Amino acid sequence: MWINKRLPWLLFLSTVCVYAQATNQPQAQAPDVLVSKSGEKFVGKLVSATDSSVLFQSDAAGKVTIDWGKIQELHTSGDFAVLAKGTKLSHRQDANTVPQGTVSVADQQVHVTPAQGAAQPQPVPVPNVSNIVEQPVFNRAFERHSLFAGWTGGATLGIAYTSSTQKSQAYTAAVNLTRAIPGETWIDDKSRTLLSLTEAYGEISQPGTATTKTSITHFGLEQDWYLKPRLFLFGQILLDHNYSLGLDIQQDYGGGLGFVVIKSARQEFDVKASVDYIHQTYTLSSHNQSLIGTTFGERYTYKFKRGILFTESGDYIPTWNNTKFYSAIASAGLTFPVYKHFGFTIGGVDNYLNSPPPGFKTNSFTLTMGATYSVQ
Repeated sequence: MWINKRLPWLLFLSTVCVYAQATNQPQAQAPDVLVSKSGEKFVGKLVSATDSSVLFQSDAAGKVTIDWGKIQELHTSGDFAVLAKGTKLSHRQDANTVPQGTVSVADQQVHVTPAQGAAQPQPVPVPNVSNIVEQPVFNRAFERHSLFAGWTGGATLGIAYTSSTQKSQAYTAAVNLTRAIPGETWIDDKSRTLLSLTEAYGEISQPGTATTKTSITHFGLEQDWYLKPRLFLFGQILLDHNYSLGLDIQQDYGGGLGFVVIKSARQEFDVKASVDYIHQTYTLSSHNQSLIGTTFGERYTYKFKRGILFTESGDYIPTWNNTKFYSAIASAGLTFPVYKHFGFTIGGVDNYLNSPPPGFKTNSFTLTMGATYSVQ
């Protein structure tokens, strides 16, 4: 009897609770839809777009890149920023001039529907599009960055060990990191930090024979400040140790100007020149030098398909108060992705000292191979 009287109320309360929980649940965002001119329909999420193509994460086909000319329709449920060619973004207030909202494409026109209450911007013809960027990514480009955020690059380690009549061990290690602010291809960088460290160490020993040792270290730290999109001011510290050339340490402190000759999403080529103070300390102390010189340098990176990365750099350092003590260093590397953040790198480093102590050669070359962990 008690149950019969209260059952309608219990059912009513249960219904209210279920409805309240349902309304509190965040509604799943509808998928984005892309339709090609050939009739293919992709359902998933728009990742980004450049002036030539669209990157779309399809639920069925994975990531696909489609040229603008092959797209018939595109509709997003998430918000994006649509940058037209010629857009200059230097300050936070410049972001307000960029159309932002959900995106739809039809008849080679990009339409942006802004948040409720905002003015409707004019459509952007597809040939005038520079980039389409997710709203959170667009906003982050104008925020302050922590010193520990925004680094890209990787670390490589190689080991070889032999134990027999002779015992040999060899270790190679390299760290190459770059931190560009803001670090997006669609906005001019304000600053950039480059850090590099390479180490090659080896020993060969045999009973009754003196141990043969190799020890080569290079450290570089460079800070760039962009005066113009392609012109930058920089300061650098270069430290080199080369047991094979009789060099205990070469300290190089300097600064100068650099220029970005080529810059695209796939490649970049920079040149630079600086005025430096150089102090060389050798195993033969009478050979030590304090020098004034110039670093003429270049740096090149190229991103192949499938994530293969080629890097190359070179520095030529003539010295003016004692011209015979000039030096040079060049390096190159090729990294192949293997699984997620892990890859394989093969590279080489060439060091040259024009006037090493007596008994030492002027040149040393180190080949490096090893496993690489990349950070994005």
